Amino acid sequence: MDIIYLVSLGFFFIAFYLLGRVIAGVRAGRKVKEMQDAARKIPGGINALSGKLVSPTATSGYQKKLMEAGQPRGIDVDGLIAIKILGTVAALPLVGGLGLWLGLALGRTVLLLVILAAVGFFGPDLWLSRRIAARRKAMSLALPDVLDMLTISVEAGLGFDAALSKVIKNFQGPLSQEFFRFLQETQLGRSRRDAWRNLAERTNLPEINSFVLAVLQADVFGVSISQVLRVQADEMRTKRRQRAEEIAMKAPVKVVFPLVLCIFPALIIVIMGPAGISVVETLSR
Repeated sequence: MDIIYLVSLGFFFIAFYLLGRVIAGVRAGRKVKEMQDAARKIPGGINALSGKLVSPTATSGYQKKLMEAGQPRGIDVDGLIAIKILGTVAALPLVGGLGLWLGLALGRTVLLLVILAAVGFFGPDLWLSRRIAARRKAMSLALPDVLDMLTISVEAGLGFDAALSKVIKNFQGPLSQEFFRFLQETQLGRSRRDAWRNLAERTNLPEINSFVLAVLQADVFGVSISQVLRVQADEMRTKRRQRAEEIAMKAPVKVVFPLVLCIFPALIIVIMGPAGISVVETLSR
């Protein structure tokens, strides 16, 4: 058992050294994309192993999630899978070092190994899901204001592309980034219909899907874009107000559980405690 702990401790120090090198590279200004390209050049490296372990269906699913998350920190599918594999494998030396340091029994060591391996494997998925949820929430909150400014700019006489450029300059956030990418695609020669569909696919947000569908229908039937924008802006403001009312209606239900579990027991102890003590003293006499 001591030999196993010593070997695990050696792996722990090696993993700690490699992690320090990665952190030093990031602080020195190296981009994640450059480190991933360098890792691909290693024969039989992590990325090659990840390509063999993960099915094409799972790879396409990760690609879609990364696209919806806005490609955070420049991580691609290979980089995400490599992080999951490294996080799982790093649990062994970490548990070995902790077991040697704390003197844990074999059963507790195995349990700790399973927990840390699960955290290393599913942690990146949870982080990615939180990024997607936060990005969707930011876009949903910003969409009514963006449409209002876009409507005002179009009604003032600006063209749609010029009005969209003005919106991009005045608003910061993921929605402005997606509109900027839309303009880039149209400037590079992609048709406007395909660019709108790509925007809806990247965001995967019902409000934006509805907006894109309305704009495409207006383009087909020749409806004025300013009228469509005004109707969409009113609808988005109504949906945002309804969403806020829904959240407010859920608040009393959520307050019930802290009341029952925390406040009511304390009130019962404060109110019934003295009476209970008096009853016990009376019966003991």
